[in-house]
Amino acid sequence: MTGARRHCRRVVMFPFPFRSHIAPMLQLAELLRGRGLAVTVVRTTFNAPDAARHPELIFVPIHERLPDAATDPGTDLVEQMLALNAACEALRRVWYWYAALTAAAEVGVAALALRTDNAAALHCMLSYSRLRYSGYLPIKGKLFPESRDEVLPPVEPLRGRDLIRVDGGDAERVREFIARVDNAMRTAAMGFVINTFRAIEKPVLRNIRRHLPRIPAFAIGPMHRLLGAPEEHGLHAPDSGCVAWLHAHSPRSVLYVSLGSVARIDREVFDEMALGLAGSGVPFLWVIRPGFVTGIVSDALPLTEPLTAVVDNGMGKVTSWRLAHPAIGGFWTHCGWNSTLDSICEGVPMLAQPCFGDQTVNARYVTHQWGVGLELGEVFDRDRVAEAVRKLMVGEEGAAMRDKARGLKAKASKSVEDDGASNAAIDRLVRYMVSF
Repeated sequence: MTGARRHCRRVVMFPFPFRSHIAPMLQLAELLRGRGLAVTVVRTTFNAPDAARHPELIFVPIHERLPDAATDPGTDLVEQMLALNAACEALRRVWYWYAALTAAAEVGVAALALRTDNAAALHCMLSYSRLRYSGYLPIKGKLFPESRDEVLPPVEPLRGRDLIRVDGGDAERVREFIARVDNAMRTAAMGFVINTFRAIEKPVLRNIRRHLPRIPAFAIGPMHRLLGAPEEHGLHAPDSGCVAWLHAHSPRSVLYVSLGSVARIDREVFDEMALGLAGSGVPFLWVIRPGFVTGIVSDALPLTEPLTAVVDNGMGKVTSWRLAHPAIGGFWTHCGWNSTLDSICEGVPMLAQPCFGDQTVNARYVTHQWGVGLELGEVFDRDRVAEAVRKLMVGEEGAAMRDKARGLKAKASKSVEDDGASNAAIDRLVRYMVSF
């Protein structure tokens, strides 16, 4: 396929309007553009990306009108996702996320799904009907107590407690959402792209192929490493104000703390995090974004007194957004897949605090499959926090995890080399796309 002919082919993308979905979609857009395809990004007004940061892409707004349930950060997460889909479905022929696959098929356009989670989470979704039929997921949606801690053979190494969930949400609505995604993948997708790499998820990718034998899969991650400029593809610019503070610390000595762009915690949990960090004796850089604590929407979140003292004496620092730096030696994370990939690519072990959705799946793989993290668990208090932080950052167990993390980093780096598996997968993806 000549370059001239490739430039005649256009890809239309419609990212789900959550920050953790928009960034990978823009990464994929840039990768495809770099291989000769023209790209148009259909975007909502809600959480719109900054088009000026991507001058080679065409952005088309849909001028949607979304109900409060779709945009209010206090809305139950599952209800918010369903409301966003329902609002865009009302636009008829506009592509609308999980139903976009079906809509594209109706008008004769080949559609592929970009998975912004990992292969393990997708496999978990595709296994839900089997889990339900086998009794692990009863009709009422509440797991049997005995299944919470046992490994479930269909999705090993996941336990009942690791299955995709939204705490406080209606379990049946979660199942409904997963069923819709499952159905769209099976009936309308011409293929799917996933931001992972074979060296880390080869067995799971093989299991997915058994679920979707006629649908090609393209594992092309870590996409931000293929691009070589990860900070250019989020919705936020990095906070450069903490660079001098990080420069003052030795390599791998600082704990980076961030629970992502969507997760919210209660004030009580926030205070225990703060007190645990203050009592750990470990330097930390903590991302605290507006809306992070339930019920507090202002930018200035009042800190607990011990944390204020630690920040004032230079042992800790609070920032508004993330920044990679050699001083970072551990990552306290919600285990969203983007954050997990970032940590893997930096060779940094993790302290896992999953909040909802696929994060529990990722946390299980981080801690028990890949051995590069500790999970805080359901019992959460300042003493446990301080102990876990010290174990990760200065303990022997943390050192062993750091060695394993460096091994995963090497595999990630190899996958994005010119002759690596992920580069080869992107080439196959482009050939497949222009074949329609």
